[in-house]
Amino acid sequence: MLIGCGSNTEVASITITPATQSLAAGQTAQFSATGTIPHGKHPATNQDVTSQVTWASNAPAIATISATGVATAVSAGTVTITASMAGATSATASISVSGTAGSTGNDVVSLSVIPGTQSVASPSATAQFIATGTTVSGSTLDVTRQVTWSSSSTSVATVNSAGLATGAGKGTTTIAAVFTNPDKTVATANSTLTVIAGTAEPITDITVSPTELTIAAGGHQKAQLIAQGTSGSTGLKEDLTSSPQLKWSTSVDQIATVSATGQVTGVSPGDVVISAVWTNPDGSVVSAGAAVTVSSAYVSGSLLSLTIVPDTISVGDLQDTGNFLAIGTFSDSPFVRDLTNQVTWISSFPDDFTVSTNSGGTQSASGGIVTAYASGSATIIAEATGPDGTIQTATATFKCPLVLPDPLSHPPTAGSCYTGQFGPLKATLTVYGEGLNVAGSGGNWLVTAPSATATPDVIHCGPGWAADNNSGGSVCTGIYPNGTTVMLTAPARPGVAFGGWTYNCTPTDASGNPLPGPIFWTEGGPNYCEVTLASVKGGSVNATVGAIFNNR
Repeated sequence: MLIGCGSNTEVASITITPATQSLAAGQTAQFSATGTIPHGKHPATNQDVTSQVTWASNAPAIATISATGVATAVSAGTVTITASMAGATSATASISVSGTAGSTGNDVVSLSVIPGTQSVASPSATAQFIATGTTVSGSTLDVTRQVTWSSSSTSVATVNSAGLATGAGKGTTTIAAVFTNPDKTVATANSTLTVIAGTAEPITDITVSPTELTIAAGGHQKAQLIAQGTSGSTGLKEDLTSSPQLKWSTSVDQIATVSATGQVTGVSPGDVVISAVWTNPDGSVVSAGAAVTVSSAYVSGSLLSLTIVPDTISVGDLQDTGNFLAIGTFSDSPFVRDLTNQVTWISSFPDDFTVSTNSGGTQSASGGIVTAYASGSATIIAEATGPDGTIQTATATFKCPLVLPDPLSHPPTAGSCYTGQFGPLKATLTVYGEGLNVAGSGGNWLVTAPSATATPDVIHCGPGWAADNNSGGSVCTGIYPNGTTVMLTAPARPGVAFGGWTYNCTPTDASGNPLPGPIFWTEGGPNYCEVTLASVKGGSVNATVGAIFNNR
């Protein structure tokens, strides 16, 4: 008779590693739990059960512990951490917390809230704020959960103890963070949150791009104009091209016509002005125009115009960079193309504000990146040669204003362009929607991206964003801690043919793995790309990414 030996797979005992840990307030540490499984007469085996045990702290005011075993020190004292599991004995570890924040034991002397400004589309929408403290020694630490958060107007938005703000009503409120040191000294910082609540702000300025173009007569060529409006109260830009409030008109119908969505058709040779007039709800009017030359000659594949986006970039520190994009409009499909790595970039002050050129079109590098080596401003020029030999140019402005430091501040005040400035803690990602579908009737393109703390759709460009009644503009921004990698998503949309990402965004699959090429996107989507807001030289990188769409 054979007697079998059974195998027990249940955990009989637990061990926590490390058994003791010392932390300063605000620091974190990972604990792991190992379960011992007996097997009768055979040797016992060990198994990682960190994610299976129940973690608990006997004094959350001193230190907390997450469901995955990450402990966060809160205030001075000693705390016992317990890991327990059904059918097994529990285990404990201890944490000693020093009361002073900072790895060197120094007080927090300054505080930053990231982002400095943020907006949500409507009440009930959320936005995450991050608090970063700087100690006397210059070290930084995340104190988001150690500060006291408050909102100046709870009728606009509330904010919880983790820095998550929730919209309550239309308007703007100040989000304040206060860090209290053990000696009762405090460090404070503010940010602002705007709840748009679906009501459009008055438009105080409007621009039409391109401002000049040439097309062929006889209906052989069409060109798309794009109108962008700026709100005087918020400074936000939005795409107005196909809005019913915007009226397009031509000075001479016999030379060129223009559709309700800004598409120009050449009729006969001559010069004409195409105007865009916007009427605000209060009856005030703003307008802009473009000069169109209609030629008798038609050249297939000719480059009609060149536009740089954005038209202005301002940075706050020496060696900060900004990325311009060059977008070309052609007479044949694909009508709108990213030319950033195919144009020649020129700076009016190349020694002070250098600009990169990658006219070879290499995927791994990007042109149009300007670096500030002095204070002041420069004119940045993009020059492109069309298939017919004609040359198109466009200009933009890059600024690094000189703001002398306050000798009483420690560290120096941000937003200053002078030698010795500390590198900023945040960077801005700007996303532009480019192409015919941006302005086309019925266009419903969309680009989204999460925040650095994984709050979804903090960036949401395009009329396909249903959360604010399909009024998403063609330009949107997100502010992230310096060094963040952001994944942009262009989901599949009916009637939208995706035309590609600009070169400074790496095309990936849904998991963030770079695509091997040579095909880096599909017309039907979804499509993804990643951009890393990291600096080589210590300053911030304020990146600009374009997504190109065309009508199906």
